[in-house]
Amino acid sequence: MKLIVGLGNPGKKYEGTRHNTGFMVMDALADHYNQDISNKKFNGLYTKFKYNGEDIILLKPQTYMNNSGESVGQFLRYFKLKPTDLLVIYDDMDMPTGKLRLREKGSAGGHNGIKSIIAHVGTNEFRRIRVGISKLPRYDVIDYVLGHFTSEEKPLIEEGINNAVKAIDTYLKEDFNKAMNLYN
Repeated sequence: MKLIVGLGNPGKKYEGTRHNTGFMVMDALADHYNQDISNKKFNGLYTKFKYNGEDIILLKPQTYMNNSGESVGQFLRYFKLKPTDLLVIYDDMDMPTGKLRLREKGSAGGHNGIKSIIAHVGTNEFRRIRVGISKLPRYDVIDYVLGHFTSEEKPLIEEGINNAVKAIDTYLKEDFNKAMNLYN
């Protein structure tokens, strides 16, 4: 069984914002697999389905970004999953818009959602896909990440989301190393 988590903030107010890139990837992934992420459990919206003979859970925590680990930790414990069964997708300001970085483990790198997951899971050894959202100098970080993509950025983030879906599909069909080799 695999738990795939996209990070973001719940509510209409945050739809389409840079900080909700993980949610956007989850929505595109759900469309790709003809799934509806609408079941509610442990402060999250999720769906569970079979793919290539394996149970897959797609999760969008509804705890707000900084407390994402609460929902993720509960899912891992309930389904008796190991951190190595976890893949987290989230935004990264230190990368160009739409670029991907796949890693098997690592630090939070200042990302509060990842800090929360590490705290609730008890390790930083879980897979992740960071999706670049760039950053602009002279912008307040909070205003920037909670802002919407510009018309120039939209094609770049759409390409990044599509590549993230392809990378996740490669991970599920083959393995994470193959996805890293193709999409890093």
